[in-house]
Amino acid sequence: MSKQDYYQLLNVDTNASSADIKRSYRKLAMKYHPDRNEGNAEAELKFKQVKEAYEILSDNEKRSRYDQFGHAGVDPSMGAGPGPGGAQSGFGDIFDDIFGDIFGGSRGGGTRSSTQRGADLRYGIELTLEEAVHGVSKTISYPVAVKCDSCSGSGASVGSKPVKCTGCNGQGQVRMQQGFFSIQQTCPNCQGKGTVISEPCNACRGQGRKKDQKSIVVKIPAGVDTGDRIRLSNEGEVGVNGGLSGDLYVEVHVLSHNIFQRDGNDLYCEVPINFTAAALGTSINVPTLNGQVSLKIPIETQTGNKFKLRGKGVKSVRNGNIGDLYCKVIIETPVRLSSEQKELLEEFQKSLDQDIKKHNPKTKSWFSGVKQFFEDMRT
Repeated sequence: MSKQDYYQLLNVDTNASSADIKRSYRKLAMKYHPDRNEGNAEAELKFKQVKEAYEILSDNEKRSRYDQFGHAGVDPSMGAGPGPGGAQSGFGDIFDDIFGDIFGGSRGGGTRSSTQRGADLRYGIELTLEEAVHGVSKTISYPVAVKCDSCSGSGASVGSKPVKCTGCNGQGQVRMQQGFFSIQQTCPNCQGKGTVISEPCNACRGQGRKKDQKSIVVKIPAGVDTGDRIRLSNEGEVGVNGGLSGDLYVEVHVLSHNIFQRDGNDLYCEVPINFTAAALGTSINVPTLNGQVSLKIPIETQTGNKFKLRGKGVKSVRNGNIGDLYCKVIIETPVRLSSEQKELLEEFQKSLDQDIKKHNPKTKSWFSGVKQFFEDMRT
């Protein structure tokens, strides 16, 4: 076989990346493979040449020697690399080189690992606002797959053990022919384990795992909110054939509160006061999640006014910042008045009406706006 330049054979530059070399090799190998060019000696020769070139240029060490010394650096007679005159390679070798990660093939032909990581689980937990703000420990119980204690996870009954699979001769893989494609697949008989269980464990029916109810204590950190997740490593389902256990994700849902509403790290509440206190001003005690505090209501306070109590909100579980408490004043209209109380209010209102612009500026402004509105409609 003539010694052509390997880079020219693969139609790539000398500074081509490994990905470029692999891509070009795949294209050329598919084009010249003997299974697709039966009886074509020229295609068979071309196939051998591009495969030899790829075997050199895909190996960093061999490529370095080739770049420095040319073909002499990888001549098989010097023990430096593969020779060009070897036996024809099967098409499955190309798949092992290029598509092994897709089809599960293995160049070495060894048993594919059959270990599998256990499934992750999700558990929803409900907390009161106080529990979410201050943190709490909760005991939870959930169904989960655990290692069978009867067979210690082997799946085989006591006194027996798994035997070599006859379908793949213990390799875990079988070679399948599909037209001119020859690929390796996981053995359907043993699912890639290389062994089968002839006498399965009665407790787990050969699975090595069984369902159980598991109870653990979950420590909820202070400051969590609805939608937060707490990851508990290795508390999910046990893995298959010695694989790692999955994780448990505890998802938080904070119940509604009869006084406070939460928005991030801030808290909000409504504070009802009578109109006398709103007009004259007062001080009242308002609740927080850490006890009562005094809130000063200034004179002439209007309904809907908000007062901020700094640092009386929630401490963030992420950065430690503390939110605020916002108190919204709601002026409560008195109900079930006696005749005497009604008379007093009427007298009081008459006194206000004498100078409505002074005592009720919003009322005066609103009625003025309404009057102007109807005048504009008439014009």
